[in-house]
Amino acid sequence: MATRSNMKGFYKQKKSTIAGGVSKKKKTQGASAAAASLGSDVTQPSALISHGAPDLKDDYDEQEEVLRQFDLNTAYGPCFGITRLARWERACKLGMDPPKEVENLLKSGKARLECLWDGRI
Repeated sequence: MATRSNMKGFYKQKKSTIAGGVSKKKKTQGASAAAASLGSDVTQPSALISHGAPDLKDDYDEQEEVLRQFDLNTAYGPCFGITRLARWERACKLGMDPPKEVENLLKSGKARLECLWDGRI
């Protein structure tokens, strides 16, 4: 094993000299540097910005939020391949005491019956 003192001798480096030395490239501010700066006039790709809001944020009301929380609560069993109402009724039959508010929302006809994951997985 080579020690630190003779490491330079073991890995001998040769510097290339072109016409008396190597010159560094001058830094130029191209489109890539301008795109990363704040207040740039270079436009962002449409995949990053969608109608002034992040793509991950959906617009939904408080009722849909209650139903989504019901979908995400695994205490009432899986929600794949079953409607929200059928899942609520199954949980009720099994004595799990699901929220009454969810039943009222689902039976009002104004809420989506499909779970949050329907068509996504």
